[in-house]
Amino acid sequence: MYTNKPLEPPSEFIVKVQDINDNPPEFLHGPYYARVPEMSNVGTSVMQVTATDADDPTYGNSARLVYSILQGQPYFSVEPQTGIIRTALPNMDREARQEYDVVIQAKDMGGHMGGLSGTTEVKITLTDVNDNPPKFPQSVYSMSVSEDKVEGEEVGRLKAKDPDMGDNGLVNYRLTDGDGLGMFVLSTDSETREAIIKLKKRVDFETKRSYTLKVEGYNVHVDPQYLAWGPYKDEATIKISVEDADEPPVFVAPSYTFEVEENAPAGTQVGRVHAKDTDIDNNPVRYMIPRYTDVEQFFSVNSEDGMITTTRPLDRETQAWHNISVSATEIGHHQDTKVRVNIKVKDRNDNAPEFATNNEVLMCENVMIETVSAVDKDEMAHRQHFTFSLAPEVAHNHNFSLKDNRDSTASIYVLRQGFSRLTQDVYFLPVEINDNGVPAMSSTSTLTVRVCSCDSKDTILSCNVEPYVLPAGLSTGALIAILACIVILLVIVVLFVALRRQKKEPLIVFEEEDIRENIITYDDEGGGEEDTEAFDIATLQNPDGANGFHPRKDMKPELQFPLRPGGHPAANSVDVDDFIKTRVAEADSDPTAPPYDSIQIYGYEGRGSLAGSLSSLESVTTESDLDYDYLHSWGPRFKKLADLYGTKDCSVHDGDDDDDC
Repeated sequence: MYTNKPLEPPSEFIVKVQDINDNPPEFLHGPYYARVPEMSNVGTSVMQVTATDADDPTYGNSARLVYSILQGQPYFSVEPQTGIIRTALPNMDREARQEYDVVIQAKDMGGHMGGLSGTTEVKITLTDVNDNPPKFPQSVYSMSVSEDKVEGEEVGRLKAKDPDMGDNGLVNYRLTDGDGLGMFVLSTDSETREAIIKLKKRVDFETKRSYTLKVEGYNVHVDPQYLAWGPYKDEATIKISVEDADEPPVFVAPSYTFEVEENAPAGTQVGRVHAKDTDIDNNPVRYMIPRYTDVEQFFSVNSEDGMITTTRPLDRETQAWHNISVSATEIGHHQDTKVRVNIKVKDRNDNAPEFATNNEVLMCENVMIETVSAVDKDEMAHRQHFTFSLAPEVAHNHNFSLKDNRDSTASIYVLRQGFSRLTQDVYFLPVEINDNGVPAMSSTSTLTVRVCSCDSKDTILSCNVEPYVLPAGLSTGALIAILACIVILLVIVVLFVALRRQKKEPLIVFEEEDIRENIITYDDEGGGEEDTEAFDIATLQNPDGANGFHPRKDMKPELQFPLRPGGHPAANSVDVDDFIKTRVAEADSDPTAPPYDSIQIYGYEGRGSLAGSLSSLESVTTESDLDYDYLHSWGPRFKKLADLYGTKDCSVHDGDDDDDC
């Protein structure tokens, strides 16, 4: 029977798994990078590498690791137990080799055979130290410079090399010795680190043809531990040769100052300028005066020897100094140089003295003492003075006397009293003035003495002609009032004239105006405008007051007046026709008269006539059965003549043959 119960009591068994070497060592953080300064001592620690093994480190040697270097010898080594990498070669130079690839192996089983291994790479870089001084590639450098170069221009460059990096390889330069220290200067290019030699002063080929300089290149940042190896600097020699250039001539003096006598004749020698060619060729030099420095051409210069001469006499009083330039040029070359020449005109006593101020003095009617002085256009010497005297022709006059004060002044005195402006107000006194120059010069100037009215204190009031004396009792206020009234009247007149002009009215109205009107005839039997015609009023002027021809306003008629239908000329119309034609001929032959058939204005209508008004307006208001058929086209004209001259109306035929018109 199955009861599912154990036949024996339970038992406990412990099963232990024995480790075997089935896991190789591993470098969990590889590859590795390390840095070590160059020139480090042997055994300098670089870094430590560590590997791990998954096997049981407590059972056997499966997890006991040993480190070794597979690559990187003989430069580096590794400690077998710790994995510390150290330098193994002395004086490793970064400049020779900077990077190293090292392979480190870790092996279990204590490094014995049968053990497992793992490897890793370590990149080691040598860092720079200042272990190299600067070095010039050459010990001697050759340069050249032309003598026409100016200050600051570059002559040449040189550079010292330093294999170190960064600040360790930074090189500075300086001039230390040589005969060119005063002629050249050195600077450093901040980008290329080159030494630049520049001109400090201009060189002269003819004076010195070569210079020598000593230049030093040195490190700024120095490592003291390497000072025993030697100085951190290098030195080179620079030889600079001066090249000849075509230069303009050079004057032996920076400027010239000469003197010439005033009024010296043309061709007088003033002085000589001299320039020479400093080049090796030593070409001849030619001279000239630029026109702009001597516009008036007072001077000329000999083109070959540089002698300056005058071209005309010089006047010191007009121009005491002449400042010109002289140009020197080598023959066959275009370069020139100029020098300033100052020429002083020496004074001669060639101007007579004259009064210093206006040669007029004022005196009162009873007294006068006046002091006069003189001037001279010539240069006044230290001991030069003027003397005065009356001209011989007035030396014995009875009005004035002159006293020389011996100090280049003179005093004028009156010899009498009682001068009157009404008798004589102006006196002319010739005075002779002399200087003591060489040669002595003199002149005679007329002094005008004017008699003036003075007050009790001899204060001059007026020197003009005697003015008009105002009436006694007329005060200043009254005089001002009179002037004010005159001004007001002038203003009123001006306003009146302006208003009259604005209204366009004549300033003067004549008593009788010649007013004329156009005479227009109307005929209600006619054809409108054909009955309107102007007449020559010259014929119809007032017979009692006609004084001549009056101009008229002309207008050429546009219409001719035909005969009225059914009309017949009067028997005596030929006489009137002849009269009209005669007047027309006279008007045409008169150049001052306008055409006869014109519109004329008139101012007189005659003495009247039995016919009454000629206007056809009257016939409009008056009922009339008058028959105007008997009037032909000349009827209105005849009727107007009759009205003006008071004669019988000849336009109506009375049947007889008498000439009673």
